Amino acid sequence: QVQLVESGGGLVQAGGSLRLSCVASGRTFSSYAMGWFRQAPGKEREFVAAISWSGGSTDYTESVKGRFIISRANAKNTAYLQMNSLKPEDTAIYYCAARSDSTYYLDKYYYPSDYHYWGQGTQVTVSS
Repeated sequence: QVQLVESGGGLVQAGGSLRLSCVASGRTFSSYAMGWFRQAPGKEREFVAAISWSGGSTDYTESVKGRFIISRANAKNTAYLQMNSLKPEDTAIYYCAARSDSTYYLDKYYYPSDYHYWGQGTQVTVSS
């Protein structure tokens, strides 16, 4: 069983930055495709960013392109989401997710049902 633990959330003013971390248990993190999702009150969980197991391919939802960067450090079993130029509409609980059977080194996944493991979430609040 894989456990994911997010950290790095908090309260920040609009225009500020935060870096979220997601640490995974287990020895095969380097074979997991990773994703970040968020869920605001009263809304469905939505895709934010994804990275292939190789780190060689990333993608973002349109609203965060140019502001957020997803990355990974396989030696540390950690995925990151660097969030810059934050806006009040970025306020949500942020979740990291892992898919364990990704084969092609550039594959990324965009739907919650694509992922096998989830963290508990970390709150991000952006004040105006």
